[in-house]
Amino acid sequence: MDKMRITGGTPLCGKIIIGGSKNAALPLMCASLLTDNSVVLANVPHLADITTMANLLSQHGVDVSLEGQDLRDGHIGRVLSLNAGNISNTIAPYDLVRKMRASILVLGPLLARVGEAEVSLPGGCAIGTRPVDLHIQGLEKLGAKVFVQNGYIRATANKGLTGAHIVFPKISVGATENLLLAAVLAEGKTVLENVAKEPEIGDLVNCLISMGAKIEGKGTDTLTINGVKKLMGTRHTIMPDRIEAGTYAMAAAITCGSIELIGANQEDMSSTLDNLIMAGVSVKKKNENITIEVSEGRLKSINIGTEPYPGFPTDLQAQFISLMTGAQGKSIISETIFENRFMHVPELQRMGANIDLVGGSAVVTGVSYLTGAPVMASDLRASASLVLAGLAAKGETLISRIYHLDRGYERLEEKLANVGADIERVKDET
Repeated sequence: MDKMRITGGTPLCGKIIIGGSKNAALPLMCASLLTDNSVVLANVPHLADITTMANLLSQHGVDVSLEGQDLRDGHIGRVLSLNAGNISNTIAPYDLVRKMRASILVLGPLLARVGEAEVSLPGGCAIGTRPVDLHIQGLEKLGAKVFVQNGYIRATANKGLTGAHIVFPKISVGATENLLLAAVLAEGKTVLENVAKEPEIGDLVNCLISMGAKIEGKGTDTLTINGVKKLMGTRHTIMPDRIEAGTYAMAAAITCGSIELIGANQEDMSSTLDNLIMAGVSVKKKNENITIEVSEGRLKSINIGTEPYPGFPTDLQAQFISLMTGAQGKSIISETIFENRFMHVPELQRMGANIDLVGGSAVVTGVSYLTGAPVMASDLRASASLVLAGLAAKGETLISRIYHLDRGYERLEEKLANVGADIERVKDET
């Protein structure tokens, strides 16, 4: 099993090209199940989660092929063609679904397209309970018969789905995506209220509209879908990854460096950038590029709380805690989305961070410096937080279980090495 070795203390300077969004790509790949024509996706990141989804779709009968590569400012993004002309299997097995929670997103489109689906209850990172009740309740309101048995969600809609008015009791990105994917082929009008407003959902809406779906309300808390009988194929370029961009922005800040993020979407990152500015980071925006710079002195401690978009993203909470470990003063980082997303804190404490957990908050008192140490990653974003800490720490940090990183960061060590980081992937000698 690979580990990541980092020798910290070097300011990072240069340019990093931001790849396609993993969180947008996964539901977009599932949208291919809605049509018997080809859906071609450009700017697809090369990630373990993308491979898992491709394997899942393949066993449903989708023909997944690499069409080539897009070359953009030195960045090579893959182009995938997905053709679900013949859905040969409607069962999403445990062995695949357990690897990634987003696998549940095949449930809605399979049900809408062929009237049945059997999907294992999903797995993924151990960052807290993420029940699928909102998915099930929404599909039942669309007319599906759904029951859970032996670890599988079994759903049927023999006469097709029918539009309905659905109000989510709480905001859920996954449930919004699944119900949206189901409703586009349902008969009549569907109104989804209190939906998630993440940019990745907007990207999915754009793609579905290009396939012939009739959807109104993008970017608001209410989506209105008028179902159509058939969708066509399309070509769609996946949006840039705002979480990757935010992570590298904090890499520049924590090392007192200067990194230009090429192709980052400023509007999608407004909360992240605003909080970095409040902490004393210089943020310069020009066209599709953002330069993050810290020239001298320690950052200021600030308080943040994670919230659904457009609030501060939970997927950057761990990285922001790492950033605050060296800031002047005391900061309170509150996690309101997932109850178990502080597993990186004990590892940061091993590196000398002064962090106390109080309920759903981490109280971070800045220290003069962190010290390299052997640490273990527990989930995707926790892995990134340990990389950031290692970049800033004195001495060598060795991070184990970095397979988590490969789920969401494309060529991370290469991108960081190109801006001056002393970082390498090594084999576990044990």
